[in-house]
Amino acid sequence: MPDALAPSTPATGEPILRVKDLRRYFAIRGPFNRRLGWIKALDDVSFDLQQGEILGLVGESGCGKSTLGKTLMGIHQPQSGEIVFEGRQIAGLTPAKHREMRRDLQYAYQDPGASLDPRWKIRASLHEPLIIHTKLGEAEREKRVRAIMEAVGLPASHLDLYPHEVSGGQLRRVGLARILTLHPKVVILDEPTSGLDVSVQATVLTLFRELRQMFNLTYVFISHDLAVVRMMCQRVAVMYLGRIVEMGPVEAIFDRPQHPYTRSLLAAIPQIGGARVTKDFWLEGEPPDPGNLPTGCRFRTRCPKAQAKCAEIEPTLERAAGQEAACHFPG
Repeated sequence: MPDALAPSTPATGEPILRVKDLRRYFAIRGPFNRRLGWIKALDDVSFDLQQGEILGLVGESGCGKSTLGKTLMGIHQPQSGEIVFEGRQIAGLTPAKHREMRRDLQYAYQDPGASLDPRWKIRASLHEPLIIHTKLGEAEREKRVRAIMEAVGLPASHLDLYPHEVSGGQLRRVGLARILTLHPKVVILDEPTSGLDVSVQATVLTLFRELRQMFNLTYVFISHDLAVVRMMCQRVAVMYLGRIVEMGPVEAIFDRPQHPYTRSLLAAIPQIGGARVTKDFWLEGEPPDPGNLPTGCRFRTRCPKAQAKCAEIEPTLERAAGQEAACHFPG
């Protein structure tokens, strides 16, 4: 394999990323900027990510999926908790230290155009991270950029175009190319197929798989599309109001969901022929106010299985039928 497409370091058996008791709160402000309370966007989130793995993050809008991804990247600073990347604590690093780390940990935005300057041609946008993070000369940068463009299935002629001159699917590929120029080890994909036609989605998902093999990548796959998550991921973490409520292998989560919220999410997936399984679909209305969470289990106000214990004690992730579920009455 050419040096321009050299993969990351082989797996060592240790988690490449370890998150423990991570919290990220946002202040609720009133008149005169007085703090009235907190929105607990992330509350005691813990998980390990193995090298080469694809971990899916799913849940309703506002559950904390994107906040988790941005906190891992240092875009948001956590109130407390640990983020250990390759044995190094990265939570709370200074901006300069985060810049060094970002060569290995990259974030793919939901809108790929957000990372591209509309006034720059694609060539300049792809050269920029190499100028910032490496000491490569112009000829070496151009060689790597062209190799990455080929890897993502785009012709070198696109380097002379502006972002608005390419299609949505091609723009998604350009965004990936910009990330891959630095040979990262972990890529956080935030809703990577949103806004794309179904045929283009299939092409992009195939590309993700090919790039994972080519560059030895590890993915955190944030998505609301459960069908895509089932196809792409090896493990799934289900989030609700800032907490992981169920986590396990993708087959176990989809075939034997233990948390009522997970069961309801899966029941909402459209079936072939337009039918929908509704016997387990319990979700009604909106989630509770994140600034005024219910006592005990956060899901109890929407759960038909809720009992007195659910209002008194907040459940923690416990082993249940091959996965972990934060429910007093799993199954």
